[in-house]
Amino acid sequence: MREEYAGSIDGTPVFLGCSSDDPYVTAARIHETARVFERLDGDVTSRLYEGLGHAINDDEIKTIDTLIDQLV
Repeated sequence: MREEYAGSIDGTPVFLGCSSDDPYVTAARIHETARVFERLDGDVTSRLYEGLGHAINDDEIKTIDTLIDQLV
């Protein structure tokens, strides 16, 4: 882990979606980021998608829409 962070985000939803073959964001970075937010008490959901490249998909949009609906 690159840095340790103090504090809490107290159950704030965090969604991390990424492709397993993203040329800019590695799967390892997604896992590391998820661990950081989990240590900060975040409600973390992370998903790796096969063959998506550096793009977003319908599942990611649906997941974010659901998170927003729950918060509003």
